[in-house]
Amino acid sequence: MSSPALLKRFLALPPSLRRSFWSSSARASPAGKPEIYDVVCVGGGPAGLSFVSALKSHSATQGFKVALIDSQDLTTSRTVNDADSYSNRCSSLTPSSLRFLKGIGAWERVNGDRTQAYHAMDVWDGVSGSKIHFDSVDKRSTGLLGAIAEMVPGSRFRASRRQYETSAEEAVVATMCENSSLASALLQRVKDFETEEQTAQVQMWDKTKVDSIDLGPEAEDEKSLDLSQWPIVSTQHGQIAARLLVGADGANSPVRQFAGIPSHGWDYNQHGVVATLHLDRTFSANELRTAYQRFLPTGPIALLPLPGNKASLVWSTTPQHAAKLKSLSPTDFTAAVNAAFRLMPVDINYMLATTTTTTDSQAEEFAWREAATPPSSTGLPPNFPHITGVQLGTPASFPLKMRHADTYTGHRLALIGDAAHTIHPLAGQGLNLGLADAEALAKQIVYGMEHGMDIGSSWCLDGYNSERWAANHAMIGVVDKLKKVYSAGSGPVVWGRSLGLGVVERLGPVKAAFMGAAAGVR
Repeated sequence: MSSPALLKRFLALPPSLRRSFWSSSARASPAGKPEIYDVVCVGGGPAGLSFVSALKSHSATQGFKVALIDSQDLTTSRTVNDADSYSNRCSSLTPSSLRFLKGIGAWERVNGDRTQAYHAMDVWDGVSGSKIHFDSVDKRSTGLLGAIAEMVPGSRFRASRRQYETSAEEAVVATMCENSSLASALLQRVKDFETEEQTAQVQMWDKTKVDSIDLGPEAEDEKSLDLSQWPIVSTQHGQIAARLLVGADGANSPVRQFAGIPSHGWDYNQHGVVATLHLDRTFSANELRTAYQRFLPTGPIALLPLPGNKASLVWSTTPQHAAKLKSLSPTDFTAAVNAAFRLMPVDINYMLATTTTTTDSQAEEFAWREAATPPSSTGLPPNFPHITGVQLGTPASFPLKMRHADTYTGHRLALIGDAAHTIHPLAGQGLNLGLADAEALAKQIVYGMEHGMDIGSSWCLDGYNSERWAANHAMIGVVDKLKKVYSAGSGPVVWGRSLGLGVVERLGPVKAAFMGAAAGVR
């Protein structure tokens, strides 16, 4: 390329071809030198896998040389083999997340029989009983006149909108999916790229720990590539240099630590208790389903629908209550969960604070307390199902915290998913935010390729950081404030939040804004 004529001809090529030529010419490394990769992604969870799939799904980036590194075994099936059993780690995928997964060809590889769409959500205050109902119609605003019409006593305006404006697909508020099923589908999608023409293979190193990440050596002579500003990832397989290093490696991200990016936040002094539950009725595949969430002073509890008579439990509570719940027998655990939805907070606290060695003591305590507690006093929705059991081995807990990195990008480095942010699970947004990160970063890299940018430069990556950091910061802030507001058990805060919930319930445009944000509408 030293000839001026050759250089002139090279610069006349389209940006994508120039970039492809330079990328391929840099891959061959002399002995002892790190191998060059266009993108190295550390972390093989849903965020990392979806990011790699998005890159490989676009013609501008499908020829990238990509390495995926994860400490876990990615070859072993993560799905539950028993058709009647479900994992205790499920996520509520928004329509925006589903659109992304369908666009990269991953959703079609998810077993549809193990997913469950729901079409409405009932949320109520565990202290005052005030409530709000969300469904797909609430995602579309009708303006001021529509809001007034809906507030008129006896008005059938909302019912009319539900009948004539909502299609079957639009009726879905969110879709429940096991995290393991989604990860397996994404992994299969990445492997399928190996058989597609014009698509370079993804080098997957699972069961591989990142030993260190350092900057590379300076150029030894004019013909050598200067790697002094490139991340060099060392593993048991050797050293690899990343034109762009992506951290999808969780809350304790080694990639973020290498970049020296601070992550601020706090622990909530709460644990998330998860389990798979059995309900008192079996739902058919075409029935409209509802999710339920009750805000207690100790933390919110949610019942999210799964196929048939199954449901997923996510209960944020104190570490002491979480430890007590995990120690209970299946019968007593079931009684405690029923109590959390059906009894007053004082009764729930008494049941979980009582120390007794009597078998089925929680069940006996709940039985007489439920009989003495009218549903109207707790705000319990009239169609709320009874929980009849818990799938053995599924009750578990994990500490809850909020963290947010100061920035998502550095020179030749980007963070996505939990490596960039962690959020309280009360809004079910954790995985959705990670998928949105993966989509946005992949799009930004495609844009950079199409415009002749160096994909590891700030020039290329700043667009991703500005788009996702602000959006995630807003969502994290709203969820954090909701958690704190609903932690109050008495006083003016309870009155104020109940009044606010009632106003939002009656104002269609406000509900539309909430639903649009939760659904990931951008």
